[in-house]
Amino acid sequence: MNYTSTRSPANDPISAQEAIKRGIAPDGGLYMPMQIPVLTLAEIDVLCTKSYAARAAYLLGKFLTDYPTEDLLTECGQVYSSARFPGGAAPVVRVDDTLHFLELWHGPTAAFKDMALQIMPRLLSGALRQTGEERTALILVATSGDTGKAALEGFKDVKQTKIQVFYPVDGVSPVQKLQMATQTGDNVSVMALRGNFDDAQSGVKNIFGDDAIREELAAHGVFLSSANSINWGRLVPQIVYYVSAYCDMVKNGSIGAGEQIDVCVPTGNFGNIFAAYLAKTMGLPIGRLICASNTNNVLTDFLSTGVYDRNRAFHTTMSPSMDILISSNLERLLFLLFGHERTAACMNALKKMGCYALSRDELSIIQKTFVGYFTDEENTARIIRETWEKYGYLIDPHTAVAVGAAEQYEKDRGTKRKLLVVSTASPYKFASDVYASLYGETPKDPLTAGERLSEKTGTEIPAPLADIAKRTVRFTQETDAAHMAEEVLRFATGD
Repeated sequence: MNYTSTRSPANDPISAQEAIKRGIAPDGGLYMPMQIPVLTLAEIDVLCTKSYAARAAYLLGKFLTDYPTEDLLTECGQVYSSARFPGGAAPVVRVDDTLHFLELWHGPTAAFKDMALQIMPRLLSGALRQTGEERTALILVATSGDTGKAALEGFKDVKQTKIQVFYPVDGVSPVQKLQMATQTGDNVSVMALRGNFDDAQSGVKNIFGDDAIREELAAHGVFLSSANSINWGRLVPQIVYYVSAYCDMVKNGSIGAGEQIDVCVPTGNFGNIFAAYLAKTMGLPIGRLICASNTNNVLTDFLSTGVYDRNRAFHTTMSPSMDILISSNLERLLFLLFGHERTAACMNALKKMGCYALSRDELSIIQKTFVGYFTDEENTARIIRETWEKYGYLIDPHTAVAVGAAEQYEKDRGTKRKLLVVSTASPYKFASDVYASLYGETPKDPLTAGERLSEKTGTEIPAPLADIAKRTVRFTQETDAAHMAEEVLRFATGD
């Protein structure tokens, strides 16, 4: 299985290991496999009998053909164990005959990013080893909250790596900020950015594209890589949990083998929902993909009009991991459907003018699978409250955004298909907002809100979040976008 950039045909297609090692293509594009493997119903039947780890190894093996099968089995077995995911790697919870939640937050940082960022450092280490790479990989990350902590936790003290994370200083929850500020490990750096997530993400992309920075890093034996979902090694493990969820729904009798389901994903950078699209493209029986946005509804407008326009107000919401106006992984969808040349044209227009437009025919192709809705702040709070009152099921704001989109979809379409809503974070990562949504008052101390929420609801605080207020703060630095490159060079070179 070879890989190519989304923006230009590769003269020499590269391997999966090389794509994971590089993170982003030299032309600024994202790496994609040159063909999508097939998953048959017979294979799905067999996977229904397997553990999550075995399912993961099998599916990763379809894309990462240069990784030894035994290595994938070993790594997946260790990563997706009950020790790392005590609540199960990706359990499906049925709350009524139609509605199911795919819980992806039982890992060490209580967010769905753990599903990929626990295995990705092992994939990168394998790539470094098997390609004979002697340099140190500097993992550069822009985060809207969850990716940063999950990446830090996954890469801490991993040999031959350093990791530096930038997050918007006022764009993450207090718990998310403290998770990153207290991170342990000798190879980690955390920096608050005076700006929003798009500023951080654009800054990281600019550093990747700067030849002078790459040359200076190379002189110190360092090269850049990424743990954001722009890296294929981050995205490919996300395909697994959609296939696994389908298998579990068949096993528990929620659906019959081969029956189609709809999937609703709270969406910011488009990586999670694109992984679902890849699963569907492979052959998983998925009907529609419902793209759920918060008030930063650039994707909702795009899926309705075909115009992607980031020139709009940026809103800070109670679902900060979705506070994004540049959804990077949408580029991969454009490539898969329309090819290199069209994708490059759209990305150039986005960079120069902040917008691009699809033709009516192009939009029609996307709308065969995707539909977009958004949930505003008032309705997000309402849905958190109503989901608890109706089902006794506690959800975080991102999951509530998805439930709101699913409600609108079912009202518009009248579909009778079973619905899988992706639950991307523990409600305790956003305990203050969840508490306020349920009880109409905001706790004075956001770091003790989890204790109050637990007392009132009788639910348990996940172990990774239980003692967070007692941890030692290591990182308090702030910078702005103009000085990100300086901070990267200082951390990478030790100057």
